[in-house]
Amino acid sequence: MTTTTLAVLVPLLPFLGAAAGLLLGRTAPVFVRPLAVLPTLAAFVLAVLVAARQGGDGAVDAATELTPTGSVPIELALHIDGFAALVAVLVGTVATCVQLYSTGYLRHDPRYPSYAALVSLFTSAMLLVVYSGDLMVLLVGWEIMGICSYFLVGHYWETPEARAASIKAFLVTKLGDVPFLIGLLALASDTGSFRLTKILGAVAHGGLDHPTLIALLLLAGVAGKSAQFPLHTWLPDAMAGPTPVSALIHAATMVAAGIYFVARLLPVFEASRAAMVVLAVMAAVTMAGSALAALAQDDIKRVLAYSTIGQLGYLSGALAVGDRGAAVFHLLAHGAFKALLFLAGGVVIHAAGTNSLAAMSRMGNLRARVPDAFWTMTVALLALAAIPPFSGFFSKEAVLGAAEHVATGHTAHAPGAAGWIVLVAGLFTALLTGAYATRLWLLAFHGRGTEAPDHGRQPVVMNAVLWVLAVPSLAFGLAYGVLPDWFDGRDLTPTLQTAVLGTGLALVGVVVTYGAWRHTSALASRTPLGAVAAHPEGDAAEVEAEAIASHTPAYGDVASAPDPADPGRLLLGPLHRPAAAGFRLDAVYTALFVRPVQAGARLVRFLDRAVVDTYVQGAGALPRLLGGAVRRAQTGNVQTYVSALLAGTVVLTVAAVLVATGA
Repeated sequence: MTTTTLAVLVPLLPFLGAAAGLLLGRTAPVFVRPLAVLPTLAAFVLAVLVAARQGGDGAVDAATELTPTGSVPIELALHIDGFAALVAVLVGTVATCVQLYSTGYLRHDPRYPSYAALVSLFTSAMLLVVYSGDLMVLLVGWEIMGICSYFLVGHYWETPEARAASIKAFLVTKLGDVPFLIGLLALASDTGSFRLTKILGAVAHGGLDHPTLIALLLLAGVAGKSAQFPLHTWLPDAMAGPTPVSALIHAATMVAAGIYFVARLLPVFEASRAAMVVLAVMAAVTMAGSALAALAQDDIKRVLAYSTIGQLGYLSGALAVGDRGAAVFHLLAHGAFKALLFLAGGVVIHAAGTNSLAAMSRMGNLRARVPDAFWTMTVALLALAAIPPFSGFFSKEAVLGAAEHVATGHTAHAPGAAGWIVLVAGLFTALLTGAYATRLWLLAFHGRGTEAPDHGRQPVVMNAVLWVLAVPSLAFGLAYGVLPDWFDGRDLTPTLQTAVLGTGLALVGVVVTYGAWRHTSALASRTPLGAVAAHPEGDAAEVEAEAIASHTPAYGDVASAPDPADPGRLLLGPLHRPAAAGFRLDAVYTALFVRPVQAGARLVRFLDRAVVDTYVQGAGALPRLLGGAVRRAQTGNVQTYVSALLAGTVVLTVAAVLVATGA
């Protein structure tokens, strides 16, 4: 079987599994789990085979014209280079783990068949984006992911939080997709093709007439899909969906799509130095702001959500300094440890059993209760904080090293200003990442909350998935010496300066946060923490669904009951409240966009009812009055008609006489 055929099957198998799952979910439920797991697992195996055959060598290209358009053709095209081959393996790995984990996590959920089918469709769409060599076909996968996220985030649609989160995710990403589509059309207009290889060839020969405009339009779509400032506000609220969905979205699909798109078309963005600086600023604000917000969150999933936004900022920063090898390296490493963080977080949520879903301030000492989650989450948090020798250290240092090279003028792939912006913001974020990762670990596993009843061990499949993902979280970074052959040949070896600075700052964040926790714990020990209502026995999905339905502060009300032992409050001081509220960006958007739109809608409704309806009703009233007057004259009495005829005759005669006399 050729490499092209294998590559076609990779996105096709999950799609067929999704279709079969939707058709047979109710009539033959015994097939639901095999249809969820086996097609995705097969796609993963085939993606590994495709990567092995591609081997980091020349790209695999194949195309056939989809339909004559009369102008710019649209083609079913594959373009599989080293980036695409490895990202597809990441997608297959995480999606398979999520499907396996979900068989235990949602084992009693009545909507599991539709959930599993949507996860398969989500996976298929992302794989289509990864392998596609035509931007219009890529856009199909891009938009399918948007609608899948709407349904999956709103899985618990009975709750207003889930409904609001799904609508918000859909609308905010669509806000970016509009300029994104315009940018794609402008790019095709300038280069004469949607085909990736032809576009890159045209760019290499100076074929872009409007590089800055096109790059900025495309960045709007990337900001929405990959949750970058200022269109990042949908991602923390998307935590209202099931935890495995969060793992899939944050680690390998949806938010990774925007970063991957920029990596694919990086020469288009490098054609505009202004766009690279804009991308650097966007990355810097995203990194620093999300890290501060993560340090203030009480909900464990919102901490991880803001962490994802910050790590995506690192990826954007690597692209802003022109190093897509470092960006994809960190994308791969981040995909492994972030999936592990969310899936381990799902186990912690169940064990905590609090009605506030995942409020760390209400968690008891969970280390002994969930040893698998404790050890694997510790590995993932060390990778997140970029502590050597865990994978996050090598991939994050590749980003900082690339920024340092641009800032000091050793490479001219991007403006020096972009290098300094990314480097300073990246080092500051490394400090904050060490702090919020340590805070999460301390509050989740060493907290003072009231312990929930012991629900027993999690299903074996859930714990097994955690250990599978712990392996790349620990060891994948060691592949930095092999990956340059797949990534343009750029060296990914950590540089001494940024490695020392980045790791040192991360360790400072760890030590300071631990000291703050010890201090606040000593103070809090004098005041007993209030009892926390424990969740009755049930599976993990029931805990999560009922917690969301309880309208607790987990999604929206940041002013929840404070934990006196929370080091985040001490470290952030007066900045804690705005950081916990995401710096009130939602309030700003409400004032700037939502309220004016609502006011405009009210004005239109008033004009429609008070002006248009009045005009229409008035236009109908006059004929009705005339008709009424005529109807009154039609009495049916012959004498009346004769009398009126005679009276009219007399009047006409008199008038004629008067006229004649006057003449």
